[in-house]
Amino acid sequence: MVVELRIYDSPTGILEAVDSEIVRTKSALGEYLRRLDEIRSLAEKSRKVREVFFKLAGKREIQENSNELTIGNLDIVLDANSWSELTAVEEAIRSQQERLLELQKAREALKWIDQIGDIEGFKYMVLENNGIQKKILIRYAV
Repeated sequence: MVVELRIYDSPTGILEAVDSEIVRTKSALGEYLRRLDEIRSLAEKSRKVREVFFKLAGKREIQENSNELTIGNLDIVLDANSWSELTAVEEAIRSQQERLLELQKAREALKWIDQIGDIEGFKYMVLENNGIQKKILIRYAV
């Protein structure tokens, strides 16, 4: 979580910033969704091949997470396979979807800016959490 204070000279600058973040987030989400389709297809093919070989060998596949370990707060996957990658991409997609929803809510909350327009002599200090506007301090610039 990154909390920042950004100063804008006009309220439309705030709108431009949130609109830019929405576009960027939608683009990232779209890329992850395209990747998800590719990885899901590969993971499904891999699963089918494994099932066939285990069936031919007359053995049961053992599901084990012995290739996953945690060091500090970091999870490490050794010899990652398509299922591991699929899980990671799904997590990234959920995060981007949540971010997009928060940005859209922030944009909706900023509708009032269109009504006041650009009034000279004011500064707008915006508290942002991960690029999402959380608080706006409006003050007369001396």
